[in-house]
Amino acid sequence: MDTSLISSEKLTIINICPAMFNKLIASMLPYLPKKLVWIFSKSYISGESVGDAIRVSKELNARNIKVTIDVLGEYIESLHEAETNKLEYLNLIDTAHRHGIDGNFSAKPTSFGLLIDEEACFSHMREIVARAASYNGFVRIDMEDSPCTTKEIELFRKLKKEYPANVGIVLQAYLKRTMDDLKSLSDLNSGETPLSIRLCKGIYIEPEAISYKKYDEINRHFTEDLEYMFKNRIHVGIATHDKILIENAYRLISEYSVPEHLYEFQMLYGVCPNLRQSIVDKGHTMRVYVPFGEKWFGYSTRRLKENPKMASHIIRAIFIKG
Repeated sequence: MDTSLISSEKLTIINICPAMFNKLIASMLPYLPKKLVWIFSKSYISGESVGDAIRVSKELNARNIKVTIDVLGEYIESLHEAETNKLEYLNLIDTAHRHGIDGNFSAKPTSFGLLIDEEACFSHMREIVARAASYNGFVRIDMEDSPCTTKEIELFRKLKKEYPANVGIVLQAYLKRTMDDLKSLSDLNSGETPLSIRLCKGIYIEPEAISYKKYDEINRHFTEDLEYMFKNRIHVGIATHDKILIENAYRLISEYSVPEHLYEFQMLYGVCPNLRQSIVDKGHTMRVYVPFGEKWFGYSTRRLKENPKMASHIIRAIFIKG
């Protein structure tokens, strides 16, 4: 692409109507060249290889930050892909252990055939959790969109009973069912091996009938879910970049005298580094989600759609010199 032919004057549309411009670029994302999208992505993805993930994880560990490493990819079309993905995770777990990484692993069940063959998916996930457990490690089952919710909770139940200290799950505060899910999982909670749940707002577009839509409403339910977990001594990964929710978490931690081993804050790699550091500086445990893999493009376009304001920064980085 010859950027010399495009002057900054021709890009004044960015300044004239930034919101409209950003949304336009976001809608075009699936059709943009990968090299262009990578300008944005390299700040949020460690790279394409296991080596990239290990490098970034070591850098974060050196700053007293734990990690959860994830191989990008989901919604496969064949069980052959599921087998390939499993082998990639087993290699990742072995490699992270060899390098002494202070971290765990996140995995999406649809990467292992959840929507194709649930038994095959369980078999693959069981092998991954077993490998992590052999190193006294931990695997977080990522939560996907609503057609997967019940299936993934059932998968977690089966694995938790066999590997009580080595597996956790994610719940999404914007789903209306989440408090009921928390209560229904309480039978798996114990003092020796508490439930481990990552609580996030939720990123998938869901029908209004099953999800909360308003910002204040989602935040209220996130805080209620968090309080329930603190009161019931469930280990929680407080996954948010929202300052209001972080302040709410500080307040509840103090109110319920939550011990350090029962909570941690979690953030995405490359997002809100200053806010992240402020949490670390206050003495709280921080874990950063470190994604990598050749299938980075889909993850990147989702991040851009969630935050279309980044579009103008990408265009400026490409076309505006000096």
